[in-house]
Amino acid sequence: MPEARRTPRHGHPGRVRSLLDELDARSGEPIADAAALLLACIEADGIVHVAGAGHSLALVCETFYRAGGLAPVRPLWDPSVLPLGNALGSTHAERTEGLGRSVVRDAAPEPPDVAVVFSTSGRNPYPVEAAEECAARGVPVIAMTSSDASRTAAARAATSLADHATIVVDTAAPPGDVLHPPGAPRTAAVSTILAAYAWSRVLADLYELAASRGAEPPCWMSANVPGGDEVNRALMARYGGRIPDLGVPGPRARTEIPRG
Repeated sequence: MPEARRTPRHGHPGRVRSLLDELDARSGEPIADAAALLLACIEADGIVHVAGAGHSLALVCETFYRAGGLAPVRPLWDPSVLPLGNALGSTHAERTEGLGRSVVRDAAPEPPDVAVVFSTSGRNPYPVEAAEECAARGVPVIAMTSSDASRTAAARAATSLADHATIVVDTAAPPGDVLHPPGAPRTAAVSTILAAYAWSRVLADLYELAASRGAEPPCWMSANVPGGDEVNRALMARYGGRIPDLGVPGPRARTEIPRG
């Protein structure tokens, strides 16, 4: 292989790969458990409610209406927690008590639904309340968080995200998120890379588990490949009435996972 095409195994790339390996070591079993829980939700015609604030909203986008992503996903969010347009305001909103709980109450999840909450530190009120309120409603919570970051983060809530989770996927993101330069890191945040990788592993495990049962999970297809529009149109008809964010109003109807 030419020198220019070799994958670096040192420096910043090496540190990122080491964290991916650490995530695999810590969270292989929880990822499998999360896949099984999500598949059970889908088979029972539940909805996957996904929450995050600030830059964790990047992971909410990664789960919602995404090529290859699960179709029965509803984002739990409030416009005030989005940094675009009002960065300072989003930080304030994430730390405001009552907002996370209010967002969940508005969505009113119920079993057999499942919640997934992304937060690297898991110590701000918004993600903690979202998880706590879901758990209080009997909705199991999958927490995508970092135990290392949580231990050192300022505790702005009485509990942490992990305290309210049925399953904790530890992303191994470092305190402060950044990796470079080594020894005194100031840049090159890595939490989004790690959480997106963890979620892709969950989806792969879910697909394999469904296939072993002769089923195929309902997943969005890229609109830029042949047949994508047709697949997505059918999924819109199936879930649009239950997920307002898809923009397709309609009646709530329970269906079954499509069998292979």
